[in-house]
Amino acid sequence: MADTTASGSPSCVERLKSYMKTQKGFILAAEILVSFIIIICYDSSWCGGFTTLPICKMTFATIFFIIFMMDLDKQILVINWVWTDLFRAAVGAIFYIITSLINLTIGSRDGACMAGAVLGLFAGLIFAYDTYTIYLQIQSTRQHPAAPTDDRV
Repeated sequence: MADTTASGSPSCVERLKSYMKTQKGFILAAEILVSFIIIICYDSSWCGGFTTLPICKMTFATIFFIIFMMDLDKQILVINWVWTDLFRAAVGAIFYIITSLINLTIGSRDGACMAGAVLGLFAGLIFAYDTYTIYLQIQSTRQHPAAPTDDRV
């Protein structure tokens, strides 16, 4: 039988700790945390129908967090993970800002709904920042060296 005490790969907790120290890990953890708080705010208010967006965004952020933490994006090559993550973050930013502005302009129904709307704007900014960092990552991988301009033809 194989010895399971001495494994060459790091444990899940070690991967979690090391991934949380990266910029992408911190951003995804912030998205998960803020979405969870927004779920609590909307669920405890009269505008409970708005909980669908934070539930979906928290679920997708958690899935991407696990995929990137476990380096599954390097093993599953069928999906372009960078572009999929860009689409997830951009849609999250747009939808959070729209739903938060709708809740803020409707008027103050209760404090929990207003807190969820304000946190939704904050979440929209976090998702927009994530979109920007992914865009910069795409731009850095697409830069090609300049063509030689040698006139000796």
